[in-house]
Amino acid sequence: MADSVVQLRRGPSRSTWLRVRKARPQLILSRRPRRRLWTLRWSGRRRLRRRLLQAHAAGADWLEDSGQCSRAAAPRRPKAADPEPEPGPELGPEPEPAASTKGPQNLPSWSVRQLGPGRALMLLPAEQTFTFSGICRLTCLYGQVEVFGFLISQGQPAQDIFSTYTHAYLTINAVHYSVSEKREKEMRKEARILLRSHLNLEDRCWAMKNFSPLCSIVMLERVKNSTVNFLTSYPGLSYIFTQEISTFQINAEYFALKSVGIRKEKKKKSLNLSVSALSALEELVSVSSEEADGCPIVLVCGAQDVGKSTFNRYLINQLLNSISCVDYLECDLGQTEFTPPGCISLLNITEPVLGPPFTHQRTPQKMVYYGKPSCENNYENYIEIIKYVFSSYKRECPLIINTMGWVADEGLLLLIDLIRLLSPTHVIQLSSARSKQMANLTPDYVDDMDGLYTKSKSKVRNRGYELPEFADNLEFADEDKESSVLFTGHKLICVYSEFSPRKSSRNRESHNRIFRELAVLGYLSQLLPPVPKPLSPLHGLTPYQVPFNAVALRITHADVAPTHILYAVNASWVGLCKILDDVRGYTRGPILLAQTPICDCLGFAPLCLEFPLALTWPSPWTPFPRPSHLLLGLLHLWTDCSHTTLPP
Repeated sequence: MADSVVQLRRGPSRSTWLRVRKARPQLILSRRPRRRLWTLRWSGRRRLRRRLLQAHAAGADWLEDSGQCSRAAAPRRPKAADPEPEPGPELGPEPEPAASTKGPQNLPSWSVRQLGPGRALMLLPAEQTFTFSGICRLTCLYGQVEVFGFLISQGQPAQDIFSTYTHAYLTINAVHYSVSEKREKEMRKEARILLRSHLNLEDRCWAMKNFSPLCSIVMLERVKNSTVNFLTSYPGLSYIFTQEISTFQINAEYFALKSVGIRKEKKKKSLNLSVSALSALEELVSVSSEEADGCPIVLVCGAQDVGKSTFNRYLINQLLNSISCVDYLECDLGQTEFTPPGCISLLNITEPVLGPPFTHQRTPQKMVYYGKPSCENNYENYIEIIKYVFSSYKRECPLIINTMGWVADEGLLLLIDLIRLLSPTHVIQLSSARSKQMANLTPDYVDDMDGLYTKSKSKVRNRGYELPEFADNLEFADEDKESSVLFTGHKLICVYSEFSPRKSSRNRESHNRIFRELAVLGYLSQLLPPVPKPLSPLHGLTPYQVPFNAVALRITHADVAPTHILYAVNASWVGLCKILDDVRGYTRGPILLAQTPICDCLGFAPLCLEFPLALTWPSPWTPFPRPSHLLLGLLHLWTDCSHTTLPP
């Protein structure tokens, strides 16, 4: 037994060293690495041998003290298969390597350094990318980067970026920026001055050491806001932003990114736009920037899971690079972008969209609560609501229209009605190898087809559609109200999508339901106060109180007996809407509506009955009567805000 212990403590046998020299006879080790080789165990010897072979394959020497690879000073010996050139008078001296092969080319594609708890500094050479998962706040200190189509330059405010596994991972791209023919020395001086107010001396020295011409420097910080804290407080959603996956690349870069809350991902997992999509985006941005052509109206259509929402987000970010705002009309009831599901809304977007829908819930200009995630069996009400919301569009900036993914049978006829009703200037039709083929929605095809509520019209001058049945429902300029509405033809742009969704025909319904729930939770998170304050439960918020005689009730998704309506409404999520007409009811009870009116929705709330006094719901931290940050439900609560009273 003692002999076996001594045997284990002895160094490797001579055969081990011979196998190393036989595999790579070019490896020359000094006396210190050889002594270390004899004292290592089997796993350590195997790891050292692998590193030596990697260093030799890269043409570098292994530095034992620093644990890194460096270029060998002596040239590598030529292989036996390569013929050596014969000297001759026609051969001059060996040319020197080009200047582009020196310095920055030997650096990695990106470099990162931890600045402190929750902060990191990243250097991205020109045309280099960094794909990641997680959430972070990005500030461009020098240069210019692009994230999801939006350009972030030095001097601009920081942007919160959400790269979740539920959608395609986002990528930080270093783009070329104007240097006005500056020399490298001048660029270094300018970068050093800009970094002086953000970094200490040691971090600035590291940045200047790894700086290269046309390099972009960004600061990454950990995000702490009410939305992130509220979503991650649920046990089942703690991994929604970052997933703990075992990795073997644990180094200084790994810990720097982990302190921020992100993790490096493979580039193939990022968003991949096709050539046709990039061409369509370039054309739409060019048309929107030209004031002579007016404000374009872009309608995006296609089958389910073909990438319509992704295309819309990218288009919004691209347009915000050149213009100040973009209008957005949401016609998809199931997968809404900026509001809880079941709503048709019109929004004015002034900030970039750098995440999935549940991270950027916003207050719309006009919103109507439809009450269901699908318009099946109630198409007429769906069309009337769209006309009511579209009437608020002022035609002061480009409009993007998002449509449903139902493009078969009656869904296609409904889409034709929307094209005639909204009169878009451009129709973006997305298709992919996984989606079912549909006819190209050219102006001739739309002109010859009958919709659900519109009939085909003959062509008139300038290829227009005269639809007098819609003239009374649209609010245009005063000089146009007396004449019939003229809908001009559109330009069709077909886009082949290479977007790879995580959904399939089997799990599509479950994924859509989860996304709707996440949108509702993201909407609820706006009830909470901003972050330095601790996270508090929703039932701890101060509620609003409204008397019964100022309330009208309507259940939209089911038929309920009048004697049971209060039981059905109690402890339910409801939509808070404002009725324009003066409705008077009983002094001790609410009004029960027989039909669902089309009126503005102010927000959503969980409802509680305090019979026989009033209805109460938690209030946001914004003043009443603008409860625009409450929760979605299956019921409607129609209330006239002019008659509401608040508790003392």
